[in-house]
Amino acid sequence: MSTHADPRYAPPTAQVADVPATESALAGRGIRLVAAIVDGIVLFAVYWAVTQIPAIGTWVEAETAASSTSVLGFAPLSTLFSFALFLIVQGWLLVARGQTVGKMCFKLRIERSDGSKPDAWRLLGLRYGIGYLAAVNWVAVIVYSLVDSLLIFRDSRKCLHDSIADTRVIQL
Repeated sequence: MSTHADPRYAPPTAQVADVPATESALAGRGIRLVAAIVDGIVLFAVYWAVTQIPAIGTWVEAETAASSTSVLGFAPLSTLFSFALFLIVQGWLLVARGQTVGKMCFKLRIERSDGSKPDAWRLLGLRYGIGYLAAVNWVAVIVYSLVDSLLIFRDSRKCLHDSIADTRVIQL
């Protein structure tokens, strides 16, 4: 009989440490609403200022008038113009920090459901772009906006755009 213990039955030598949980607190519904209102005010102010430039203002008025005569309100150029302004104002902040101006003001941030940083396509294309795509048609945007807004009342506090992009909004 050997005096040495069989190494197959030796305890593991790896150091195992518990990883602290980093579960972020979900942002409240009310503060998300206020942040969205701030974002809307900022975007409206930029939109108004840009449309005060005579050439742009005349074009936007003509596009809006042409789309208002249709029952479906099809205005793709106006929607594209609005999305371009959104990208100019909020795009860099979203990609770099996961925040809009309103979210920065109220210390909120967008992250993936697993806590990682979302990429540009997920934020600009899926989270915001689909809403702008729905805005091409006034019926579609009403339905999308209603469903999107009401889904925040789930336990996960995820709106439709959060579910589509696999994101959540957290309080910092």
